[in-house]
Amino acid sequence: MFSLREVLGAIQSYGKAHQFISANRLWKWIIIPGLIYCLLFAAGIYFVWDYSGVFIDYVLNLLTLKTWIEELQNSWVNFLFLLVGLAIRMVFLLMYFSFFKYLFLIVGSPLFAYLSEKTEAIMQRKDFPFSFSQLMKDVGRGIRLSLRNLLYQTVFMLIIAILAFIPILGWLTPLIALFVECYYFGFSMMDYSFERRRWTMKQSIVYIGQHKGMAIGNGLVFYLMMFIPLLGWILAPCYAVIAATIHLQQQRLPDAPAR
Repeated sequence: MFSLREVLGAIQSYGKAHQFISANRLWKWIIIPGLIYCLLFAAGIYFVWDYSGVFIDYVLNLLTLKTWIEELQNSWVNFLFLLVGLAIRMVFLLMYFSFFKYLFLIVGSPLFAYLSEKTEAIMQRKDFPFSFSQLMKDVGRGIRLSLRNLLYQTVFMLIIAILAFIPILGWLTPLIALFVECYYFGFSMMDYSFERRRWTMKQSIVYIGQHKGMAIGNGLVFYLMMFIPLLGWILAPCYAVIAATIHLQQQRLPDAPAR
């Protein structure tokens, strides 16, 4: 389970992130990568929605369900399978979002690592000396964690996609998938702060396991912002990493905990 208080704290950190970005004039680090993310994301949605419909028709024909539904001519059965089809499409969109999101996390790791470090430097009113080698280590850590989270999340999403074909239970799968997505995305955004404190990946995993609400809350606002076309798509990625950094900074995390 997770703490509702931690979820609310992570949500509130987005408001603080907006104030922080405005006060420190960080907009150029938000808008440019956000526009690139927005264009690629919109193109992907079009193709996934179109081909998910083709997949649903293929499965129904393979199982001869489509012919059975047409012969039955029952409006309630038609409505039931319409809802199942919609749930499957939503799961496919979330799966696409997962893969696209992690690809962007991998490509954008240098930017996210820099934004997280810059945020903490401003909050602590001190400069972190720039080190290219350390930045590359942070990027490598971010990529490894993204791949690890992608693997775990893919397994969960495949199970959820199978459950989506079960009437009634399938209606809940988009909500379950959303919470899984929120957790792993929030984890990725928070790990930049852990890496800066020289935590191992195992220590990060243990901490997030004990504070799931922080990760879910951060990921939840990110996903809600993604429901706002264009503006939300542009702002969401960088807002998420800054909000996560601010929230964890307030937790006064120790450097290099005992291994």
